[in-house]
Amino acid sequence: MKTRKALFLIPYLMWIILFVILPILLILWYSFTDSNRSFTLNNYAAFFRNGTFLRMMLNSFWYALLITLITLLISYPAAYFLTKMKNQQLWLLLIILPTWINLLLKAYAFIGILGNNGLVNKFLQLFGIGPVNILFTDFAFIFVATYIEIPFMILPIFNAIKEIDPAVIQASEDLGASRWQTFKYVLWPLSRPGVESGVQAIFIPSLSLFMLTRLIGGNRIITLGTAIEEYFMTTMNWNMGATIGVILIVLMVIAMLITSRKARRKKVDL
Repeated sequence: MKTRKALFLIPYLMWIILFVILPILLILWYSFTDSNRSFTLNNYAAFFRNGTFLRMMLNSFWYALLITLITLLISYPAAYFLTKMKNQQLWLLLIILPTWINLLLKAYAFIGILGNNGLVNKFLQLFGIGPVNILFTDFAFIFVATYIEIPFMILPIFNAIKEIDPAVIQASEDLGASRWQTFKYVLWPLSRPGVESGVQAIFIPSLSLFMLTRLIGGNRIITLGTAIEEYFMTTMNWNMGATIGVILIVLMVIAMLITSRKARRKKVDL
């Protein structure tokens, strides 16, 4: 029986080794070597000494945090009211449906919508406004990124709220708790695992966005993701690109550890 279980693990282990562990080791090797394949720490020294790289790192954190926060503020109420609605499967399907469309196609669709001759500007011109330069701005980038990633925040929060026993909410109200107290001390703590899963699903990928920063944000928005693309595809400096990739992986791991910490139990007085 144990031998049979071990055989079933072989494909999984092979996949992990070939497509996860080996690529990470390869990136680490490139980051600790120079163009002559000699061991060096100059790549990391150049990263932390260069103010441009540090600004890229701060930009990545700032945009990822902003996208995650806006997505959470929209998704939590949406997920809550979705649990109260009829035909929930139909609404979930409509929420998931945009994720079936290729990201590149959605980006080009928004270029057409937000461009100077796009749908938004044509609508504004009916009121004598425009054309307004919406595309290639921070607003456009954050708006499009938020729209694309909202389903990945709504679904885990919806599942978490759906699993909460309605009797618990009812008991809180019967004991005299206000709606705010019920949310703060009952609904939010019980739905927090879903929120943490949604934050991980949004914040971590947002750290490495590069396609949307290019197509929607233009050259105004520079993050670690765009820097990696630049060093690998344009300047062909794979060693520096791998160094930035390693730092980005470390930041992602830190973000995952922070959002995955176990909530401490504490006594709460309503």
